[in-house]
Amino acid sequence: MFDDYQNLSVFPTSSADVMANLLVALVCGLILSIIYRVTYRGPSYSVTFVNSLVLLSIIASIVIMVIGNNIARAFGLVGAMSIIRFRTAIRDTMDLVFIFLALALGMACGVGLNAIAVTGTLLSGLVVVVLTFTHFGAPRRRHFLLQIIYHATQESDVTQPLARFCRSLKLVSMKNVGLDDLTESNYHITLRDTRKTEAMVRELRQSPGVQQVNVFFDEDDFNPPTM
Repeated sequence: MFDDYQNLSVFPTSSADVMANLLVALVCGLILSIIYRVTYRGPSYSVTFVNSLVLLSIIASIVIMVIGNNIARAFGLVGAMSIIRFRTAIRDTMDLVFIFLALALGMACGVGLNAIAVTGTLLSGLVVVVLTFTHFGAPRRRHFLLQIIYHATQESDVTQPLARFCRSLKLVSMKNVGLDDLTESNYHITLRDTRKTEAMVRELRQSPGVQQVNVFFDEDDFNPPTM
């Protein structure tokens, strides 16, 4: 079986085959980068990362074509590339998924399986687009962290407006801040209607003794104000 593997002829043997594989890798990388730009919802978009997806597909294709069926060459290339240290932190899980996808597509192009590379690009891209724009996996209710800084003597007035806007309200922490007898209270809340977030913040700001109101959130596609 090992001899049969050594005799495989899926790797390119001419300059035309090499160029075709690299062009397909380039096209797949471009499509993948466009899909990433359209579906990205994170807080820190990076142009260099988008460009890296294109080059990563081409590089993976070149690496696979260099290795070919030569086991010794594969071990030598692994040893040479082990010198490189990648210290860039991946902030978003989907970024890591796109990196692996670019590598897989480049590897497919490197062995001449261009049909698999193109089909994989289109199908995986369609899945990413559908999952993104249908908000698949998003929580049914958005949970927020509400921070209120106020004078301690006005606590009863602060909590009254929350009952009208919040479906659920849970006090998670309370502490004194500054030297003016100020209290900072943090609540986990679920809003009855997220469209009334600004109205809730405005009403809280108008309550006697309130100095500051902050609303923190986790969803990337929803941006309530912080006041």
